[in-house]
Amino acid sequence: MTCGPDVFIALIACGNVQTLRHPVVNIRSGSLTNDSGSSQGVRMQLTSVASLSPLRGNRLLDALRSVDSRRLWSDLEPCDLPRGLVVYDSSLPQTYAYFPVTALISLQHVMGNGSAGEIAVVGSEGLVGVSIFMGGAVTPGRAVVKFAGSGYRVKARSIMSEFTHAASVMQILLRYTEALMTQVSMNVACNRHHSIDQQLCRGLLWRIDQTHSHEIVMTHEHIANVLGIRRESVTASAGRLQEAGYIRYARGRISVTDRSGLESRACECYGVIKKEYDRLLVAKKVESVWYSGPTPADRACKEMR
Repeated sequence: MTCGPDVFIALIACGNVQTLRHPVVNIRSGSLTNDSGSSQGVRMQLTSVASLSPLRGNRLLDALRSVDSRRLWSDLEPCDLPRGLVVYDSSLPQTYAYFPVTALISLQHVMGNGSAGEIAVVGSEGLVGVSIFMGGAVTPGRAVVKFAGSGYRVKARSIMSEFTHAASVMQILLRYTEALMTQVSMNVACNRHHSIDQQLCRGLLWRIDQTHSHEIVMTHEHIANVLGIRRESVTASAGRLQEAGYIRYARGRISVTDRSGLESRACECYGVIKKEYDRLLVAKKVESVWYSGPTPADRACKEMR
């Protein structure tokens, strides 16, 4: 039995999956609906190219831009990512891969009772949809936009074709997958071995890195759900960080006022994750290799059409 990387990631994290209680939004025929099926009257909009610098703002896209992947660019679409949008679900095929720029997307594993546990977050460092090019196609998890913003999307068959035929693209995407798995494993270790203050600092630092903003919209209840702890514990921890002058918290918004202070209070996990992303997402010159015969990935790509 084989499984895609999202399944593997979920298996790593299942020992410490935390329940998320916030409502999510599901895609139904291009519109957004809540869990009860009622329409929210919102649709994902393709944003104008002028609102985003072409191919700028996403670190993984910057790395891919350095290699010969012009066919990928021709299919790349700027898009708005509203809060609550489910970009893929366990019950839906992954038809697009997403490259967030200012949005933040939560990768979740869905349990049998319908609850979901966050296993990683993806922002301007990477993409959502690794199982597309890793061969998994369908995953038991889902990805939900947590912080609204903009980004890019590309059709699944386009990114799979590039992954299959261009060795340089393949290596960059594989290195990103390794970085993502490092984030998942370090999150699990951190939640088990480090203090609540350290976990909170790690989470805040990673989120401001991904959104390029020092202000984050997060309630204490949301933080508690992500970390798998009591809300009262989050309130006490946030109070200590605010008293130290590291953050300012009001009405569900956290502003980071002293980044160096947060870094000094955070555990080693944040540094390990950041170092791996810095190491693995550096563009390297790799000669593109074009394969002559059809491969299993080629046949799978045809099935998507």
